Amino acid sequence: MPQMYYDKDADLGQLKGKVVGVIGFGSQGHAHAQNLKDSGCDVIVGLYPGSKSWPKVEAAGLRVGTVREVAEAADLIMMTVPDQVAREIYYDHIADQLKPGNMVLWAHGFNVHYGQVQSPDDVDVTMVAPKGPGHLVRRVYTEGGGVPALIAIHQNATENAKQIALAYAKGIGATRGGVLETTFKEETETDLFGEQSVLCGGTTALVKSAFETLVEAGYQPEVAYFECMHELKLIVDLMYEGGMEYMRYSISDTAEYGDYTRGPVVVDAHVKDNMRKVLGQIQDGTFAREWILENQAGRPSFNALRRLNAEHPIEEVGAELRGMMAWLKKSR
Repeated sequence: MPQMYYDKDADLGQLKGKVVGVIGFGSQGHAHAQNLKDSGCDVIVGLYPGSKSWPKVEAAGLRVGTVREVAEAADLIMMTVPDQVAREIYYDHIADQLKPGNMVLWAHGFNVHYGQVQSPDDVDVTMVAPKGPGHLVRRVYTEGGGVPALIAIHQNATENAKQIALAYAKGIGATRGGVLETTFKEETETDLFGEQSVLCGGTTALVKSAFETLVEAGYQPEVAYFECMHELKLIVDLMYEGGMEYMRYSISDTAEYGDYTRGPVVVDAHVKDNMRKVLGQIQDGTFAREWILENQAGRPSFNALRRLNAEHPIEEVGAELRGMMAWLKKSR
């Protein structure tokens, strides 16, 4: 078991007298900024002029300024903006404001690992990446707990980068849950792989294929939706709570036997081969180059794929059925 860092291993005193700038107030940014403020840190949020988030920041009792103003004032600068805009924001508004001894933190390693952003040798470059969405990072903190996080040190100009980064992790509550040390390379590549092979890409492809198989065989789309998508949350929740063993304990013996005997038929050896191909394209930078060029070209493929997937029959059937479920929160 690799070493985990907890509250006792981190000292918030490392942030005393330092201004922490959080760039962005989206999913992660709002959680980081508010948690740090509640931990007694001096926080200022950086946004672009006219941002819709500006009044939200003020309503949360936080200081706010433009990204350039924050970069000038801050000792630590946490980048929580989307990958595709981080390079532009960094070089247009932050890079020329950095001073020796500053720290640039990242919530995800994409831009540093793939060389899109390079900081001067006299600043620390680190990562604190909570393993959960921002709303959970905030909620769990307010409940007295913390979402675990990964920490990585890319540049250690001050020779104290790890302790400062751990203090930041403590400020957002991560050391309450546990902080695991990694590298920018490992975090970036495993994060992308998880998203593409299981969490997003693999799951949605599997669900759509199962839905289509049932509908093409003559079954009602509504029944196919319930069996292949609606009940997925129940299974995922069980695995989240207690792993695969707990999930299998909670389902019927019939379902468990089908799990063991038919699961490997659907996800067979060739799937693992395909996963290796996906991982290879992440490791050699193929995916990163493709995504960077896609954004530079105005996202033609991305927008087309988004539109086509939104028009899939499972989305139409699902919207109708979810409309009948009063207990579901409106997600959009």
